[in-house]
Amino acid sequence: MRWKAAAAAVVPLLLWTVQSLAQTAGLDAFQRPETVPFPAEAPYNREIATLGKMLFFDPRLSGGQNISCSSCHNPSFGWEVPVPKAIGAAGTPIQRHAPTILNAAWVTPLFWDGRAGSLEEQAIGPITAPEEMNATFDGITERLSAVHDYRIWFDRLFPERGIRKETVLTALATYQRTIVSGVAGFDRWVDGDETAVSDAAKRGFALFTGRANCVSCHTGWMFTDNKMHDIGLQSSDPGGSGLVPREADQNVRFKTPGLRNIALRAPYMHDGSLSSLEEVIRHYAAGAAAAADRSTDIDGFALTSDETADLIAFLETLTDTETNVQTPILPAN
Repeated sequence: MRWKAAAAAVVPLLLWTVQSLAQTAGLDAFQRPETVPFPAEAPYNREIATLGKMLFFDPRLSGGQNISCSSCHNPSFGWEVPVPKAIGAAGTPIQRHAPTILNAAWVTPLFWDGRAGSLEEQAIGPITAPEEMNATFDGITERLSAVHDYRIWFDRLFPERGIRKETVLTALATYQRTIVSGVAGFDRWVDGDETAVSDAAKRGFALFTGRANCVSCHTGWMFTDNKMHDIGLQSSDPGGSGLVPREADQNVRFKTPGLRNIALRAPYMHDGSLSSLEEVIRHYAAGAAAAADRSTDIDGFALTSDETADLIAFLETLTDTETNVQTPILPAN
């Protein structure tokens, strides 16, 4: 990373210190990737991704045809929804806060409890869960087959297979892999633009990668280690230990979410129990004191109100303000 030399002016000591810490933290480790990973068996195809986008926004994928994937994963809210728990097809809250699908091409495993290894596998869960979309793939196939345009597109893009469970999942997963966070102020800073973020944000980044040690779990360009952690929330949800077969060492462990567009994604945590970034920071600073009865992955740290504001200023630099997701026009019956 090349830093601009201060040839004609004296750099204020505080700013120099922040920049020096950022260099030490290794900004290169947060460099955006140049390509999106697609599996060999489902390579990127623009038309299949376009079809998948229509399916993602189409309520025909729910049993009552009253909600779509986008009902819980809304692009306006960081591909989540601004409520603790999204509302399913039956009009009742689902079990957990809807996780973002932003940058899902790089995420594995998937779900808060890490039970799915691919986007194709992941999509089956919410589509068929009675409390979520409450659909069957036989019913979805029948509804989509009744739509003239869908029949044409599936027959052309999936020759000799047409509309079936596997092709619906392939189209959805292909589209979801294209949902990538756009360039944010932080990225421009990483690329050498010193004016792209404020001094407060630079101080916040130094805290994030230093004394607060947020980077121990929120690392890399997406700011996640893609691992399961107990972060000390009081919860009756068993997390990873609720899977079959049960793994006791995964009790109350949940997937570390990425932090891109995090300022748009309140409320936070797997249960939506923390309403603001300030509450999240206070929780971590307290060292997960709410769960003193168990061993967690969180160590506390001292933090002033000004430092909290600096951390939030940094987190806000991860927001992409330029990407505009247009809702597709769905085919009529």
